[in-house]
Amino acid sequence: MSKGSNQKLKLLYIRDYLRTHTNEAHPAPVQKILAHLAANGITAERKSIYDDVAQLQQYGEEIELIKGRNGGYYCVNADFDLPEIKMLVDSVQSCKFLTEQQSLALIKKLETLTNEYDAAQLHRQVVVQNRVKTAQKNVFTNIDHISYAINEDRAIRFRYLRYNLKKETEFRREGKIYEVSPFCLLWDDENYYLLAYDAEAGRMKHYRVDKMVQLHPAETARQGKEAFAAIDLSAYSKRVFRMFSGEEELVRIRFDASLIGVVLDTFGRDVSLTPEPDGQSFTVTARVEISDQFYGWLFGLSGQCEVLSPPRVRADLLRIAQQAAERYRL
Repeated sequence: MSKGSNQKLKLLYIRDYLRTHTNEAHPAPVQKILAHLAANGITAERKSIYDDVAQLQQYGEEIELIKGRNGGYYCVNADFDLPEIKMLVDSVQSCKFLTEQQSLALIKKLETLTNEYDAAQLHRQVVVQNRVKTAQKNVFTNIDHISYAINEDRAIRFRYLRYNLKKETEFRREGKIYEVSPFCLLWDDENYYLLAYDAEAGRMKHYRVDKMVQLHPAETARQGKEAFAAIDLSAYSKRVFRMFSGEEELVRIRFDASLIGVVLDTFGRDVSLTPEPDGQSFTVTARVEISDQFYGWLFGLSGQCEVLSPPRVRADLLRIAQQAAERYRL
């Protein structure tokens, strides 16, 4: 690019410099702005910077001047305030459906929305390691295909994954192709789900987006529009997605082998897991927050699990079961 062409970009270079390299605690004196322009092949006089900043302010840029020996110009606010970007970073960190690498890449992009000093604060707060994260890298592609299918009123086809006792993923239904009609994406407990109509089953179902592979739009039109219209999404989410919190206890639970996916989704892939010799069950040792919701989660597994310890939790479960038996006694 010629020197003359660079001169025409003078205002943009000043704006980008103030957005990226200044805040109230770190204003830029005119001399620094001139040095930045010179490094990019742009000649300027001190007096012209005042006129340039005035034009940027007139355009809508929030640029302030701090007078004095250590003063200078700084950008008050770019597109986002620091608390807003922090919230976005926290959301990205907590997303289970993103891999650790995807989370870090997105956070790096979010850091470009603010100046270098606030970006450094954000970077120091990034803690992605040891969070429950998916191992699948196909979430963005899946979301793109799902959105396209919804907009085009088309079904989608995919294979669906589950975990085995080795904590490895394998295809459900021996790799059979699923074909469903997508309607909306739901975000709950840091996971992304697709709510779709399964014509074969004749009802709405939800699927973890990060467990869907080889997904692409089908040629067939969507079905189940009446079924979707009849759903209260808020009530559906509360009924289907449950969370629990309470006093923490170290518990040992024996589960049927068929529940391996449910257990890894709930406790994470690093949970202590011991397969039983018969291959039909496994034992998990984990720290769990004990609450009525946790007990309800256990009972919701239809007798396919047994708490082995501690005795207090077993006693609570027995008491709740006896109360239920008494209440429903014929």
